[in-house]
Amino acid sequence: MNRTSLIAVIVLLGLILGWVTWFWQPDTHQASSPIPLASAPTGGDFTLQSANGPVSLHDFRGKVVLVYFGYTFCPDICPTSLAFTSQALNTLSKEELARTQALFISVDPERDTLEKLKEYGAFFHASILGLTGTPEAIADAAHKYGASYRKQNTGSAGGYVVDHSSSTYVIDPDGKLVATLQHGTSPAEVAKTIRAALQNR
Repeated sequence: MNRTSLIAVIVLLGLILGWVTWFWQPDTHQASSPIPLASAPTGGDFTLQSANGPVSLHDFRGKVVLVYFGYTFCPDICPTSLAFTSQALNTLSKEELARTQALFISVDPERDTLEKLKEYGAFFHASILGLTGTPEAIADAAHKYGASYRKQNTGSAGGYVVDHSSSTYVIDPDGKLVATLQHGTSPAEVAKTIRAALQNR
């Protein structure tokens, strides 16, 4: 392993350890098998809420947007995905980063408050914006991108977990869905996909 790879691994482990320290609330839930996509993703505009007010996808025209559906109580999948996204964003140039926006859409509006989402996104990277909304608004956005999620009662102190699909959706500067990145896509591949999408305009 070369020095650059070693540093990347250390950074990733540090992010995950930090998340465990500050956010994780243990439960006894055992992850079920991955749930399938709700439908073939087509993309499209949506409007949800951030800690600073309403946010629509079209607000980011001219930028590449990464959209991920998850929740802050997620024990492992979300922090790993966001850590990889953070590493990818850190490899972009200042100009590329200025033209890139990551959105973390909560599928757990019951527990994920606006302030909690703001803190959670910023923990991983300043460019990750947390969003939530009514159950209907979240379901509409998820349907457009083929994301699935379902609440599972666990009987633990946390009460329930939310099983969810774990893809990252890449939208080009014109608002078109151009790529779907599966969970575990390497930071280098995420960055490569962002740069390719930036060339679409």
